[in-house]
Amino acid sequence: MMEAKHRVRQLEHVSIPMRDGVELAARIWLPADAEQHPVPAILEYIPYRKRDFTRTRDATMHPWFAANGYVSVRVDLRGSGDSSGVLSDEYLPQELDDGEAVIDWLASQPWCNGRVGMLGISWGGFNGLQIAARRPKALQAVVAVSATDDRYADDVHYMGGCLLGDNLSWASVMFAFNSLPPDPQLVGSQWRDLWHQRLEGSGLWLEKWLSHQQRDAYWQHGSVCENYDAIRCPVMAVSGWADGYTNAVFRLLEHLKVPRLGLIGPWSHKYPHQGVPGPAIAFQQELLRWWDRWLKDRDTGIDREPKLRAWVQDSMQPSAHYRHRPGRWVAEHHWPSSNVVTWSFRLAPGRLIQKQEEPEETAALTVQSPLSVGFFAGKWCSYAAGPDLPHDQREEDGGSLVFDSQPLEQDLTLLGAPEVDLVLACDKPVGMVAVRLSDVAPDGKATRCTYGLYNLNHWAGHDRAQPLVPGQLYRIRVKLNDLGQVFPAGHSLRLAVSSSYWPLAWPSPEPSQLTLHTQECRLWLPTRQPQPEDDEVAFEAPTAPTPPPVTQLEPGEHRWLIHRDLQTNHSTLEVIKDEGRYHLEDIDLVITDRTRELYSHEGDDFQSIRGEVVAERQLQRQDWDVRTRTRTLLTSDSERFLIDAELDAYENNRRVFSRNFSKSIPRRFL
Repeated sequence: MMEAKHRVRQLEHVSIPMRDGVELAARIWLPADAEQHPVPAILEYIPYRKRDFTRTRDATMHPWFAANGYVSVRVDLRGSGDSSGVLSDEYLPQELDDGEAVIDWLASQPWCNGRVGMLGISWGGFNGLQIAARRPKALQAVVAVSATDDRYADDVHYMGGCLLGDNLSWASVMFAFNSLPPDPQLVGSQWRDLWHQRLEGSGLWLEKWLSHQQRDAYWQHGSVCENYDAIRCPVMAVSGWADGYTNAVFRLLEHLKVPRLGLIGPWSHKYPHQGVPGPAIAFQQELLRWWDRWLKDRDTGIDREPKLRAWVQDSMQPSAHYRHRPGRWVAEHHWPSSNVVTWSFRLAPGRLIQKQEEPEETAALTVQSPLSVGFFAGKWCSYAAGPDLPHDQREEDGGSLVFDSQPLEQDLTLLGAPEVDLVLACDKPVGMVAVRLSDVAPDGKATRCTYGLYNLNHWAGHDRAQPLVPGQLYRIRVKLNDLGQVFPAGHSLRLAVSSSYWPLAWPSPEPSQLTLHTQECRLWLPTRQPQPEDDEVAFEAPTAPTPPPVTQLEPGEHRWLIHRDLQTNHSTLEVIKDEGRYHLEDIDLVITDRTRELYSHEGDDFQSIRGEVVAERQLQRQDWDVRTRTRTLLTSDSERFLIDAELDAYENNRRVFSRNFSKSIPRRFL
């Protein structure tokens, strides 16, 4: 139950000074008697506008921490929300410098006892780990939800050296956020000047990310995997199987030397108390046990619990949208775990073979996938906002090489990362491969459980791409995303291999044909048997403080639509993310938030690939009315990526700023 132990005082807007004169905006919840009895502080440090866009979510956690004896603080990054300055990229050294300054400021306040923890999902999880690696004295524990330790291998930009479609989508999200002004009610008459500084200075982030197509110093900065030993404080790493950031939990458990916990549920990119697909859990109570142990030195027992607690999912019919994933919690006291044993399967024409006594079958199988393979792949990182999970994989398997096992004689549980060894040749100098592992039911329906991508030009390493020699054999290992999944008796495993996976990944410059030499290909599976420790894991159902009232003025819409014109052979995936128009009553603010994404191609014309995102945001209060529209178009030819982008800003329906961008970026074996 949510029991308030302290009366809570809220500070709607506090300015935290930086050394260069910039002021960061904070919203603070604290026990009413904190100045008489100082307590630790918990910091969430992100660019998503504390005043409005995260207001309702913040209300589900921060006041409750304050009611339980902590100062809880939400800070807008430099150049975002109600902070001054300009935000021009993710995780810049300036952002981390500012974060350390905020921690020092918190620790020095009369209501803080000098001890600070950092909490965040996504961006806030990233910079929590990154700042922990700098070891500020006051920072004594971190909770990183849906975050990564490796900005190149496991973030929204690239996967296996392949360019993700979410790179365009995410760049467009930040393009829209960076276009919005601070709130005049908080910052006064300077709001307009601060707004125009952002409009002029934030820039086109997509250009930066596309300019670094290999693992270089740009991505190594902020990747704590470069030196895990730099982190000296306890870390809780949290994610969900439908999220894009699950793999980092396993790596952090394996490589960190500090006290650490991993928690993985069925969730998408959300805090676990709001987790969809369910079951959601009472995450705030878990956090309170964590903070009490590491910020107040109380024996809550959380440091003696299993290192990893994970929801192993039961088999389900394929669906692009789940509200609930049945399964069970399991526990591992160590990771890697001796309870996980690797099984191997050999690839043969159309088959996965486990019995080693069967003779080797020599076969050279070819695949040249149509561009339509991938339209039913779902989103790299699900937000559970509409049908963004993978659909029935039979829609994809027709353009792939498919290898099926015999029906399983007993249940098979996997926990960890499957891997696939491939020996293959490509008939072009640039190519990629996508590998999918699916659960095939007796009726033939195929549910994708995990997948992996690999840019074949990175066969010597992600930091040194080079052209392929057409026809030459290459040996590569494709790591699939970690999973926790039960394949039931009577079902089959299916491994599918394709040469493209659009629009989840941007295709190669031209169609390519892959030739697999199956006798040397292997599938490696992390299998697990139930353990007595599994019974130790249980969580309460979620409860949360009541968020401030919101009135929906115009309905939202979340849809994924596929349009195919059979006459012109033009295909489009349309993604509608429309939150409608709603009123935040406690600050009397009306917000309009609409985004539309279009990913298209014509037939198998690889020069026709096109991704476009249009976002509209509007803030209204009495006589204050600001609106922005951003549009980003990404196309490519055999040698270049081409970006055309537009930014228009309006005040009281009069356009006050307009800028067009046109950029050409060389393709480097991508």
